[in-house]
Formats: sequence, structure tokens, C-alpha cells
Amino acid sequence: MTATASPASASTVWIACLCADWCGSCRDYRQRFEQVAHHFPQAQFVWIDIEDEADAVDPIEVDNFPTLLVQVDGQVRFFGSITPQPETLQRLVQAQLEAPAGTAAANPALTALAQRLRALG
Repeated sequence: MTATASPASASTVWIACLCADWCGSCRDYRQRFEQVAHHFPQAQFVWIDIEDEADAVDPIEVDNFPTLLVQVDGQVRFFGSITPQPETLQRLVQAQLEAPAGTAAANPALTALAQRLRALG
């Protein structure tokens, strides 16, 4: 797991990109992901290799790359794959920052996944 931007303790916005090192699209997307992170210093962006962190990701299946998990104020707001373009990521993060409270995805499995991944470091 690689983190960019501000430390978790100062951030209420947490964006994890779940990818795999063997995936060419993921390798190409990583630099774009890190570039977008610089536009949102109030958020913490982390890169998670699903094979290196398989125990933490299990039992959630990640079938498409890149897959993002966005958590705002401890609530999962988004979980899914996106097109590997920086503009798409930037719009998604901005929309989640502007969304009113209470628009979280009510999925206990995703909340547990976010907790396991955040505990990694």
C-alpha cells in the first residue's frame, strides 16, 4: 500500500485505488492517480495492490481495474470501477466532497473492507 497526500488523522476523505501490479492499465493509471491526489490535499489517496493485500481485500471480489473505494467521514460513498482517466477520478472525488451527508452506500461489507484497508497503514 502506498499513500499520497495528507495523513489519515487529518483527513476525513479517503480514496483507495484497488489494482494489481500485473495489470498494465493499473501501472499506467498509477501516475495519473497520484497526480489527481495533488489537487485534493484535504484527502488521503492510497494505492492498494489487491494481491499483496489479498487477506485484507477478501471476501470482496475486485474484477475490473481500476476499482475505487471512496470513504467520507467514515462512510463509504463509492465503490466500483472507473475509466482510467484523471478527469474521471477528479470529477468523482469532487462530487463526493460536495455531496451532502447521508448519501453513503449502506453496505456493511464495504464498510468493513474500508476499515481493514485503512488499518494497513
